[in-house]
Amino acid sequence: MDFAFDARTEELRAKLLAFMDDHVYPAEAVAEEQRAALASPWDTPAVVGELKAEARRQGLWNLFLPDAEYGAGLTNLQYAPLAEITGRSPHLAPTALNCAAPDTGNMEVLAQFADEAQRKQWLEPLLAGEIRSAFAMTEPEVASSDATNITTHIERDGDDYVITGRKWYISGAMNPDCKIFIVMGKTDPDGADIRRQQSMVLVPRDTPGVTVKRAMKVFGYEDHAHGGHAEVVFDHARVPVSNLIGEEGGGFAIAQARLGPGRIHHCMRLIGMAERAIELMCRRAVSRTAFGKELARQGVVHNWIADARVTVESLRLLVLKTAWLMDTVGNRGAHTEIQSIKIATPRAVVGIIDRAIQLHGAGGVSQDFPLADLYAGARTLMIADGPDEVHQRSLARRELMKYM
Repeated sequence: MDFAFDARTEELRAKLLAFMDDHVYPAEAVAEEQRAALASPWDTPAVVGELKAEARRQGLWNLFLPDAEYGAGLTNLQYAPLAEITGRSPHLAPTALNCAAPDTGNMEVLAQFADEAQRKQWLEPLLAGEIRSAFAMTEPEVASSDATNITTHIERDGDDYVITGRKWYISGAMNPDCKIFIVMGKTDPDGADIRRQQSMVLVPRDTPGVTVKRAMKVFGYEDHAHGGHAEVVFDHARVPVSNLIGEEGGGFAIAQARLGPGRIHHCMRLIGMAERAIELMCRRAVSRTAFGKELARQGVVHNWIADARVTVESLRLLVLKTAWLMDTVGNRGAHTEIQSIKIATPRAVVGIIDRAIQLHGAGGVSQDFPLADLYAGARTLMIADGPDEVHQRSLARRELMKYM
């Protein structure tokens, strides 16, 4: 692979770096101030709308979607360094560019598997940033690390599907702009093939029987900026059969297709989070004195910064290789690398942010710096999109098969 960025990537990187300096970083404090004055903490601060308008004006919009008909038409390799930059401000930058999860994965699903009517009704307003969405798969009653465990029922009743079940940690669902759920449940719970029992249906938020019950906290945070992580109950919620995405029994395959790009996008942004932590660590080290000399002259601090730099450079190369493979041989051909980065990146970035917190002392766990928030986000990604142990199991089995 060629490690140099092509001309289009360089152009977009320059624009995005300037956008971050001129608009995103200054808006971080503004967004917090505005949110405190909102009638509901789940409402969107006005500055977010201003950022979205400016990003769209500059052509920094829908960069994640490789389908040129709907998105920017970038390859994964072109998008990787851009997603990394947005990771430096994970609560604002991805949303400003209409590149925030779970909308990105949902738009990919709709672009790949939805019919024309579904794309017209839901994909187009999502692409325009007019609405938000949620992906309802995880359940509290079962080990959702194994997606075949889900118990939500999707039963056919004439020309309708009736959905009954309870989901939780449904990201974005507390945001009042979240208008549509992609719900995964079982249409054939007794089917012989456990990976053909599941289907996905589109369920509008205002469907009778749909209740967004509460926001689930993450390390004590309600995560207002991402629209929360809600518990959602579907109590005989009824939608037309035309709301089925793809075919009955295709839900598991659609979920796997959705999660592959999502995993690499998370890893791209995690590298940006690590870069922000290293920057904060260095600034703190040169501005603080302890025991008669600057922290920047303490040997242990040298070790932390050097180790962080080596780790980030290594992770970046692995992520870029994975992106290149996804572009050249497809997601299946990059399966080993996708799992590798999903295992390696969150845990390594958690370690870097942890050292940055340590260097900041009490400030590191306070609201005056973004480090505690970054830590919570990075640590959560050791669970989200499949916990580390699931990927380790699959990766090890693939390696062992070579010798069996």
